[in-house]
Amino acid sequence: MTPQEILAQFGPRESMEYDVVIVGAGPAGLSTAIRLKQQAEKAGKEINVVVLEKGSEPGAHILSGAVMDPIAMSELFPNWKELGAPLNQPVTADQVLVLTETGAIATPQALIPNNFHNEGNYVISLGNVTRWLAQQAENLGVEIFPGFAAAEVLYNDDGSVKGVATGNMGINKQGEVTDNFQLGMELLGKYTVFAEGARGHLGKQLIAKFKLDQGKDPQSYAIGIKELWEIDPAKAQPGLVVHTAGWPMDTSTYGGGFLYHLEDNKVTLGFVTGLDYRNPWLSPFEEMQRWKTHPSIKPLLEGAKRLSYGARAITAGGILSLPKTVFPGGALVGCDAGYLNAARIKGSHAAMKTGMLCADAIFEALNANRQHDELSAYPASFDKSWLKEELDTSKNFKQWFKKGMYVGMIMTGVEHWLLPKLGFKSPPWTIHRTEADHTRLLPAAQCAKIEYPKPDGKITFDRLSSVFISNTNHEEHQPAHLTLKDASVPVNLNLSKFAGPESRYCPAGVYEFVKNEDNSDRLQINAQNCVHCKTCDIKDPSQNIVWITPEGGGGPNYAGM
Repeated sequence: MTPQEILAQFGPRESMEYDVVIVGAGPAGLSTAIRLKQQAEKAGKEINVVVLEKGSEPGAHILSGAVMDPIAMSELFPNWKELGAPLNQPVTADQVLVLTETGAIATPQALIPNNFHNEGNYVISLGNVTRWLAQQAENLGVEIFPGFAAAEVLYNDDGSVKGVATGNMGINKQGEVTDNFQLGMELLGKYTVFAEGARGHLGKQLIAKFKLDQGKDPQSYAIGIKELWEIDPAKAQPGLVVHTAGWPMDTSTYGGGFLYHLEDNKVTLGFVTGLDYRNPWLSPFEEMQRWKTHPSIKPLLEGAKRLSYGARAITAGGILSLPKTVFPGGALVGCDAGYLNAARIKGSHAAMKTGMLCADAIFEALNANRQHDELSAYPASFDKSWLKEELDTSKNFKQWFKKGMYVGMIMTGVEHWLLPKLGFKSPPWTIHRTEADHTRLLPAAQCAKIEYPKPDGKITFDRLSSVFISNTNHEEHQPAHLTLKDASVPVNLNLSKFAGPESRYCPAGVYEFVKNEDNSDRLQINAQNCVHCKTCDIKDPSQNIVWITPEGGGGPNYAGM
């Protein structure tokens, strides 16, 4: 049965009405909710706010490096230290290394560009910060529904957004209702805020429906693959922040590593690969594993224990790719819009700030008894904010790296080291992009095949053992949430022309080409492995793969990430 047939037979759905419905309990969504409640409390008013979260709890699906700039946290909670926010480890030192296969060149401290300076920032677990924000939101009276995935945008007759519906539960792989069937619910709001993170399932639909990206550069993405380790206390340097460029990437591919020392002998480390890469033989997961074998990284991990693993797409297009963020009845905040600053490798402060700006616009609208209209005060306030100024300084970052690693490094130095010394707040020139990431793959026959070493099970690992420690699980009998528009495309196009890149760009082993009994090929989708990174939805060369929401509560359950 189709969702429409299920609704016709078992509907109508129950509905709940709120002033504001927020999709996603990450830093952006929770900051929106908190700010709304703070404003209402100050004005002596009552605002009903609900936050839907597809993960089993707030923070379960949150993945970031992460070094956090506390500027937005300090605006939202000036007394965050007294309140016990888990920003425990201040940054104590920055290192920027350019790696060759066997060595490393350290950038002199005096020449490190401003975007890699982290004085006053904190090495954090963003998952733990998110859990703390959720507690603050609930203390203020926000309703949070974890394990409920917003699966559908609902519209009023005039085309404005009315709210969202959660997905049906208890549907089997054949699309039939089971004994555990539960019809989804409608959550209706005067305004609906979408805070789903990078490449949000509903945000993508809204951008297309309202043409929010018209006149903008195509959004660009990267995949970040991360691990958390517990290391020998003798090797721990709490607060040290290391970024690397160069090996194992070739000079024409965007990518780099990070290694941050937390408190309690923990290090968080990972590798970011731009999803505009050209060689279909490349595997971001394998590149990350290979990076750990470098002489600058490996000694730290010898005798250490890997605790957790995860992967997530990152928006990297910056302000030139930022869509219009408002439409009748709602708004996009945080990485659902693409506010991350790729040059600083930071997005949580931007997510929080945009949530606060959006909340202020909603509060003003509700005070004027408005609903379902366009919140024009939100983008107007962004234009006057410190965040707009910050993103302007980084507007060309990814574009320069498209011209090669050396050009990217030189121009990062020019724009983030030299120009500030000359008194420029942002570069006086603008470099645009015209190609979406999925158009960039070359045919496999035109590219050098990459042979990756086998994992040793001590420093390097395979995908399945990695997914295991991400605590990923989905109800196995539900329909696959990784859907194909045309089932013939994976073999007829992706395998024949690009050597099946989905089997390599997925960091969780979801996509696997196997042989039928007659020796023909078919794509097997192991949806239960999915860590919700969204890479397939972004990189598939014909945009044939569409990621939709699984049953609420499914996916990873990250601990300490």
